Amino acid sequence: MKKILFICCFTITLLWAKADFSEMSTEELLALIGYVEQSKEEHFYKELDRRTEKMSEAQKVLYEADKKRRDNAQN
Repeated sequence: MKKILFICCFTITLLWAKADFSEMSTEELLALIGYVEQSKEEHFYKELDRRTEKMSEAQKVLYEADKKRRDNAQN
């Protein structure tokens, strides 16, 4: 439970502290999926798209799962 609370607090802190997603690591960006404000989502996902070639397989799986979820939500 403490671990989940820590991750949530860490994620929220990152959102307020860093609006420039290009300065964040890929791991940080993946941790923020689902927590980004709608006004910042376009920039956020553009940055993730730019990094897909350098992602590990596990990171790509997380990103692709979120991408499918977003596509289903839009339809």
